[in-house]
Amino acid sequence: MAVIEAEATSAVVDREPLLSPVSIKNVLFATDFSPISESALPYATAICRRFGATLHTAHVLSDASLLMMTGGVDYVSMGTIFEDAQNEANEKLEQLAPACEGIPHRNYIRHGQVWKNLAAIVENNDINLIVVGTHGRSGLGRLLLGSVAEDILRHASCPVLTVGPKVSGRAKLPDFRSHGRDLAPVEIDLRQIVLATNFAKSSEQIARVATRLANEFGARLTLMHVIEDYTRLGKHSEPIEESTAKLRKLIPEEAGLHHVPEIVMEFGHAPERILKIAADREADMIILGARSADMVSTHLPWSVAPHVIAQAHCPVLTIRQ
Repeated sequence: MAVIEAEATSAVVDREPLLSPVSIKNVLFATDFSPISESALPYATAICRRFGATLHTAHVLSDASLLMMTGGVDYVSMGTIFEDAQNEANEKLEQLAPACEGIPHRNYIRHGQVWKNLAAIVENNDINLIVVGTHGRSGLGRLLLGSVAEDILRHASCPVLTVGPKVSGRAKLPDFRSHGRDLAPVEIDLRQIVLATNFAKSSEQIARVATRLANEFGARLTLMHVIEDYTRLGKHSEPIEESTAKLRKLIPEEAGLHHVPEIVMEFGHAPERILKIAADREADMIILGARSADMVSTHLPWSVAPHVIAQAHCPVLTIRQ
């Protein structure tokens, strides 16, 4: 069930954008070298090429992963295990080098707690964006790095772009391993962006990010809000009117978008409605707010983001409140 409000979607807003352009200087790609993790690499490299950014590729050796890699071999010491694992990680990072051709890039191999090490890289290198691959094994759609990836979403001070297992169609960028070294450099193109919001305090900030991206790529922007408890709407229409007005206010007319934004009010289960709207519009990106670790209230319930990430047919950009 939905209420959709949009002027002629082909209309072009003939104004100079008031917002500053997108600026991405440093991208962190976190990988454990699994195929699902490396599926996010083309997005990281394409973004770096688009914005002239430096790519920082990081692999963290945790004690648990080191023990799993031994395969039951009786190593003399943990130091020997770490040395072997580090050598193997270096080899795998070298194998990724062809995908980074023409991009300034740095590699990191760290040992210890994953998020703690990634956080240090983020802080020391002024990272603007983290890119990570995901899977959807659990009911909540937990990420490839399990609870660690949740730490990334909740703690990262910069936006996080996640690439799930169901990304397909135009939104899916080719994997350099599958297509060989002769594959031309991959470019990213956003034509449709869906921003889902629950009007938290950070909504305006997140909307500015969506507006900048829409301006950068000349993309169409859909703003949506989901009302999950709509049992009383038959008698009271104020929530619909108020929410629609809030959505319109997030993107002022002076923002200079190439296309008039589409306003969509949905009713039902939030993850399902977000995924449906994104699928119907063949979205190239979904943008959500993510709860920080020290927050009680949420931009969208925490169960929403992992579910959307795991099931979406396009990458999902989460921005911490």
